[in-house]
Amino acid sequence: MHKTDQHKIKEKLKEYIHRFHDARVLVIGDVILDEYIWGDVSRISPEAPVPVVEIINDEKRLGGAANVAHNIASLKGEALLCGVIGDDAYGREVMENINALGLMTDGIFKDPARCTSIKTRVLGHNQQMMRIDREIKNAVDGDITQKILNYLKDNLSRTDAVIIADYGKGVITPSLMRGITQLTADAGIIIGVDPKPVNFHCYQGIDVITPNHHEAEAFCRFEINDQESLVRAGTKMLDELACRSVLITRGKDGMALFENGRNPEFIPTEARKVFDVSGAGDTVIATFCLGLASGMDFLSAATVSNIAAGIVVGEVGTSVVKADELVRALEGR
Repeated sequence: MHKTDQHKIKEKLKEYIHRFHDARVLVIGDVILDEYIWGDVSRISPEAPVPVVEIINDEKRLGGAANVAHNIASLKGEALLCGVIGDDAYGREVMENINALGLMTDGIFKDPARCTSIKTRVLGHNQQMMRIDREIKNAVDGDITQKILNYLKDNLSRTDAVIIADYGKGVITPSLMRGITQLTADAGIIIGVDPKPVNFHCYQGIDVITPNHHEAEAFCRFEINDQESLVRAGTKMLDELACRSVLITRGKDGMALFENGRNPEFIPTEARKVFDVSGAGDTVIATFCLGLASGMDFLSAATVSNIAAGIVVGEVGTSVVKADELVRALEGR
């Protein structure tokens, strides 16, 4: 591509990024608290053949659907978050963190029958040694589902995109997806899904779905080991889910974008260093849908989300990307 054309494309993408602040995105899904315990490892326990971690620092960050919303807010979009927490200390920490971002909490519903999902990661010398999950995966009850749908209905007229952030913790159910589809059918709202294989049958007729390599394999029931199988997988997902686009994230191999009526686009990775892929999918779906809500075409939105993912994987732990970081990374390409 000619340098003049490249410059024009960059300037156009930057113009769209500057429009992010006009877009409103509602995130519905599993709210998670991510805990990181950093320590030094210098000896083996005398009690068992395991390393002893001497704790230096610990930190809790918003994860899951809450991290998607955090990414949107960090990119200067207007984020709404809707999900479920337990009536417990971790739930209160989630609410405090959401408030600290300046986001509304009226879409967060407490369920005393559930615990707040928390993932605790133990790291020694910046290497993850263990992850401990505390969660309930059963589907939320019908009353909670109806509260979520009511929240969507109340905010529908001012929403440009809805992101379904599915982490398999029970918020995303067939009845919820049916309700979302019915409410948004004629609203002209972009619907994006970060999927879990168990719920693939629920994601019919959406605008974009962003499975990773392994999730795409689970749906297609065959291995993706070369470009031919990758194209076959993307095409199969487009056809069987009747969606407008599929963005398969492939780690070090970048991304592959499939759109109805267009040839596949293969986007090489932008990551210069990879410390941690935790939360990279959150950044991808947040940036992609924010881009679409701001007027980008699918390829432009995928390109920008790929750049954003390249930034966050260079950090340890769940992290977000800022709008000015995204612009600088775009300028440096």
